[in-house]
Amino acid sequence: MRAGSSGENPEVEGPAADTGRGRIGLAVAAVVAVTAAAVLGWKLQQVNAVDNASAAALDAARQYAVVLTSVSSDDLDANFDAVPDGATGQFKDMYAQSSEQLRQLLVDNKATAEGVVIETGVKSATTTKVEVVLFVDQTVTNTVSPESRLDRSRVVMTMELVDGRWPASDVVLP
Repeated sequence: MRAGSSGENPEVEGPAADTGRGRIGLAVAAVVAVTAAAVLGWKLQQVNAVDNASAAALDAARQYAVVLTSVSSDDLDANFDAVPDGATGQFKDMYAQSSEQLRQLLVDNKATAEGVVIETGVKSATTTKVEVVLFVDQTVTNTVSPESRLDRSRVVMTMELVDGRWPASDVVLP
């Protein structure tokens, strides 16, 4: 007790006071540590989910680029069935509108093309939408150019998760 006090309300000083503050400090530190661990775990889970989406979309885009850039006037039905199957949204609608003209052009010119994806990369990604850049070499022959020629293209595809699949919602040749 302090000198001059009545003894009714003694202040605790010394080691006992430090122990109380120490316990509060430890509790605060524990809460901060648990919160930080939870936030870091959640962020890591998000990063993993985006990485998994990127890998799946990139694989789908690589396969679809081959479908888009490989065609034979001898077997157009297979190609014209595969293209819309790998598409969605506005790109699918646009292809449906222009496919008959394209079909006739390919038949008239006895066109063949074989696409090979040379390199790919992810431009941007979320868990449901991935923008992919592909570098594609396409060997083309037709009645105008019977000697095969190599066209090199950069293709940007937007892949969207739809019912567990990654179809293309946009395809751009910049």
